[in-house]
Amino acid sequence: MDALAALALAHAAATWFMVGLIWTVQVVHYPLFARVGADGFAGYHAAHAQRISRLLALPWGAESVTALALVVLAPAGPARALAWLGLALLVVAVVATAALAVPEHRALAAGFDPAAHRRLQRRSWLRAAAWSARGLVALALVALLA
Repeated sequence: MDALAALALAHAAATWFMVGLIWTVQVVHYPLFARVGADGFAGYHAAHAQRISRLLALPWGAESVTALALVVLAPAGPARALAWLGLALLVVAVVATAALAVPEHRALAAGFDPAAHRRLQRRSWLRAAAWSARGLVALALVALLA
């Protein structure tokens, strides 16, 4: 396996980790926020935020670095176009996280707020869609570069 194929494979692994994580958060963690109870919610939310941040830091960093490397190193043509598409989808996921999810998490950090919880669940679908599309792009890159 050459270096570019290995890079594409590492990128796909990191991306698919993030796909699995976002879907787990979207369909398991966020819906369960409403069941924690008001008294313990702030502590629960703080623990969730701390643990999920530790879990995603390395794969999200690896995904970002490999996405940038693929844009630079992929040969001109379909592979480079897919690398750019993947990077654009990563930007969508990052912007959606910063602009849509983080403000709702800040609101929830003070205690359970049903409106903030509904907004978080609804807005986070954009992140799930962006990462899912990224996963498909990453697989296509592996197929092209392997």
